[in-house]
Amino acid sequence: MTKHIRFSLNRNAEPTTPDSSPLSRYGVLDGDSVIETEAAWDTEGIAEHAVADVRLLPAVWPSKIVCVGRNYSDHAKELGNAVPAEPLIFMKPVSSLIASGDDIIAPSISQLVSFEGELGLIIGRSARNIAASDWHRYVWGYTCVNDVTARDLQKKDGQWTRGKGFDTFCPTGPWIVPATEVDFNSLRVQTFVNGEVKQDAPVTDMIFDPGAILAFVTRFMTLEPGDLIATGTPSGVGPIVAGDTVKVHIEGVATLENRVKNENLS
Repeated sequence: MTKHIRFSLNRNAEPTTPDSSPLSRYGVLDGDSVIETEAAWDTEGIAEHAVADVRLLPAVWPSKIVCVGRNYSDHAKELGNAVPAEPLIFMKPVSSLIASGDDIIAPSISQLVSFEGELGLIIGRSARNIAASDWHRYVWGYTCVNDVTARDLQKKDGQWTRGKGFDTFCPTGPWIVPATEVDFNSLRVQTFVNGEVKQDAPVTDMIFDPGAILAFVTRFMTLEPGDLIATGTPSGVGPIVAGDTVKVHIEGVATLENRVKNENLS
């Protein structure tokens, strides 16, 4: 399994360090080493670093994060919602991205922050008006995503921008695995809170598979290389509080792990 990462040699680099920053680098994780590459998703090394000497960044720096709501029927039902007739699309800002190992910050204005483990699709080429059957040509790889949500604010607002858009509310990574190395139909999304299984479902339970999602989304927007598609969460979502550790595990892809801390306004 090839593990493509973004990283920085500056251990204090912000998780939102963009690709345009000189602090941002690309590489392949190989055991205890990072093989630095010239560009994203390359495999030919130009330098080698110890993992202990680098700071992992979110696995991708997209132009946009496109998300699918209520894409597992049991999840829609557990929150008292109807199963959607077509993909329910919303977006998260890139400022919400953090890497595996970074802290999720629970905002003081929310009393109910929830986890949502998801499979992330990484777009590999520009896509507009594509056919559902062609989706494999446009998905370069897979990663793990936690669509962290301030559930009380989501319900209060009626639309989801604030409830899902806080800084630190999109943990992503820790790496990308090329789609050519993965059997999509064998994947399962599992989420653990403090070691306890909270979510466990095959991706084949999605109401709208990647082909349906990409065909729908590219009818109204162009997807660019590096864009991130969060494909929806299974049933079992629940609250997280300061001190909790959340793991999103997709066997054959990655394990994304983050701790929860309360916002410090001082």
